[in-house]
Amino acid sequence: MTKFAPATEFQRPLDDTYQLAYFRFSQLDDERYVLTNQAGEYLLLPRAVLASFIRHELPSTHPAYSRLRSRQFLFDASSNIGKELLALKVRTKARRLENFTSLHIMVVSLRCEHSCPYCQVSRQSEDRSAFDMSEETAEKALALIFQSPSPAIKIEFQGGEPLLNFPLIQHVVHRAEAINKVAGRSLQFVITTNLAVITDEILEFCRVHRILISTSLDGPATLHNANRPRPGKNSYELAVAGIHKARLALGHERVSALMTTTKASLPLAREIIDEYVRLDFPGIFLRPLSPYGFAVKTKSYAAYDVDRWLDFYFDGLNYILELNRNGIPFKEFYAATILTKMLTPFEPGYVDLMSPAGIGISAVVYNYDASVYASDEARTWPKWATRHFCSGMSTKTPMARFSGPTLSSILSSNLLQAPYRCAPTALTSRSVAPIQYSIPQRRATLLASKRGRDSAIAICRSSRG
Repeated sequence: MTKFAPATEFQRPLDDTYQLAYFRFSQLDDERYVLTNQAGEYLLLPRAVLASFIRHELPSTHPAYSRLRSRQFLFDASSNIGKELLALKVRTKARRLENFTSLHIMVVSLRCEHSCPYCQVSRQSEDRSAFDMSEETAEKALALIFQSPSPAIKIEFQGGEPLLNFPLIQHVVHRAEAINKVAGRSLQFVITTNLAVITDEILEFCRVHRILISTSLDGPATLHNANRPRPGKNSYELAVAGIHKARLALGHERVSALMTTTKASLPLAREIIDEYVRLDFPGIFLRPLSPYGFAVKTKSYAAYDVDRWLDFYFDGLNYILELNRNGIPFKEFYAATILTKMLTPFEPGYVDLMSPAGIGISAVVYNYDASVYASDEARTWPKWATRHFCSGMSTKTPMARFSGPTLSSILSSNLLQAPYRCAPTALTSRSVAPIQYSIPQRRATLLASKRGRDSAIAICRSSRG
């Protein structure tokens, strides 16, 4: 497990005029370096100024001195408040940890009538009902969910296509609401669905119980239908019709969409964004493929490299900035998340970028077969997850289940504040650690092979942009 250095490591010599706070730095270009500290504060410094600062030779009259002090990169005798401010900022960023697990994902079925080649899970055909969660398993999951100390509980129904087991969703919602009359939590439900099998009956149930809808929209019709094939070759038409229908029944803001970038998406960044604008979504999350499930089996994950992905991403981001300059308000949610982490003391709660990693302490997955995973990604690699991230629905409390040595060791080793090197590149000083990926099973998946190690380096490059 990660150990703390002794206090003497951070004490300054008596003849120093200032004390260095713990920080990281990386070269930004030929002249400038970027510095970040434990709270995510950052500064740009010329190479000569950085060298002078590190050697304790930076005079207090230098313009950079006051900036370094105000952002807690150095402490001096002029004030005792610097360390307290830094500690407050770090505590603020970590405030979510005390609430423990709030997101509970129930995989109610692996069945799906789509056959998306990039699917992160190994979905089953529509007629294989052996891959549905039973009421008995659902009851065990609910018992565990309400043992979480979190004041807010979100139950998200996933698949496969979860609506193929809609009777179980109804059962879980009714039971959770009944339990919550005593528990008194802030309770929310989300159904992640492709909308192909949505009905008026389902939407009425969602309206009555205030259930949110999350769907997939990869872009214009040709692209979406190619990425997400189904019988009838009409996944786009059904998705768009379902979006309109769900908005009418539930309210415009209660329906959201996510896209996934395939090789076919790469030349179409602006067309994809135009589709989201046309359908009146407030923004888009431009995201690459993940190395799990069918995305690996079908080699979809290896279809493009990080350079092509970054070209796609920045083309899309620049277009979004252009739209905003032209009076069309529209967000890119990944950039918004990064900027929130960089420019504010607050943690937006995006699990992929949390430190420590959000596994077990931010999200838990209850699989259809009564296994429990510490993250959504872990269930996509059962062979490895069984040793590290998986358990059964026993009577253990969540604290007992996820406070043992295995998960503690994994979380400790994936603290981005820890000074390990993420990949053998010129940018591995971890200077941007507060905004890098922290999912250990993603790293383990990629490091399992030489090609994977190259991909792990690519993920580091991608997160740095």
